[in-house]
Amino acid sequence: MAFSAWLLSKDNDQFKAEIATLDESRLPDADVLVRIEYSSINYKDGLALTDKTPVVRQWPMVPGIDGAGVVEQSGDPRWRPGDRVLLNGWGVGENHWGCLGQKARLKGDWLVAVPEVFSTRQAMAIGTAGYTAMLCCIALEDAGVRPGSGDILVTGASGGVGSVAIAILSSWGHRVVAATGKPGQAEWLRRLGAADIIDRSELSAPGKPLQKERWAGVVDSVGSHTLVNACAQTRYGGSVAACGLAQGMDLPGSVAPFILRGVNLLGIDSVMCPMPRRQRAWERLAGDLDRARLDAIATEIALDQVLDCARRIMAGEVVGRTVVLTG
Repeated sequence: MAFSAWLLSKDNDQFKAEIATLDESRLPDADVLVRIEYSSINYKDGLALTDKTPVVRQWPMVPGIDGAGVVEQSGDPRWRPGDRVLLNGWGVGENHWGCLGQKARLKGDWLVAVPEVFSTRQAMAIGTAGYTAMLCCIALEDAGVRPGSGDILVTGASGGVGSVAIAILSSWGHRVVAATGKPGQAEWLRRLGAADIIDRSELSAPGKPLQKERWAGVVDSVGSHTLVNACAQTRYGGSVAACGLAQGMDLPGSVAPFILRGVNLLGIDSVMCPMPRRQRAWERLAGDLDRARLDAIATEIALDQVLDCARRIMAGEVVGRTVVLTG
């Protein structure tokens, strides 16, 4: 049966991204066939669709690290036709054909049941970015950061991770400070739960190894100097959850915050995260994430608008989460 999907290809280093009509027989081997209802666009999808960095490991490739839909066929006893499932990461869209299309054949080990409180659209409004945000928030909680401990800094606040993190942390009772380069989004960030807004320029340039103690905890999706300065400003015994590299992969800093203030740097990986941790994150999202705030975070586009959205993500022009209706 034919279906539509984005297909990325390279021929003699000539990159091409197009919507193609594919037959199910071309899908890679895996034990569960899913009819994808919604996908989403994450920063990594933007990199793949614009060929900005070598995210894609095999060619041709259907991109899309997120997907949610309905099982059509299953060779895995855990999943039956009609089950609503979601996928985040596992190298899908990089090494294995992904979910920016109407069908995907995926491993049962990779799938999570869509929580009953969410539609498949809402699951993708959360997507990898929102699920990563919850992993960060849980990591801070597990490290002892509690409401009343002090302000929580969220960098990259207008992006997918940042916007969901603000919604979660504020609902938990934290006072959240949002760092953004988009001052025009300040009111939107306040509606999500930010108590205060700072300009990202306060964090993005080289700074001193130790700075005034400001944050009980940090959720950082930016990396580089921003992460270094966030660590340098974290209070004694505080924790920083690092999950992104929008500013860069480098870490041009000092060990001073870690050995003089006991700051904890918590690395957050969403791609190969073990299933129990994934399920815990999705259970917390189902219980704690305000659906009204989620609706305010998400924008829906059609499949044929994906490439334009990817380009805008790379240009820093997209706020919140972008959901893709694949049908």
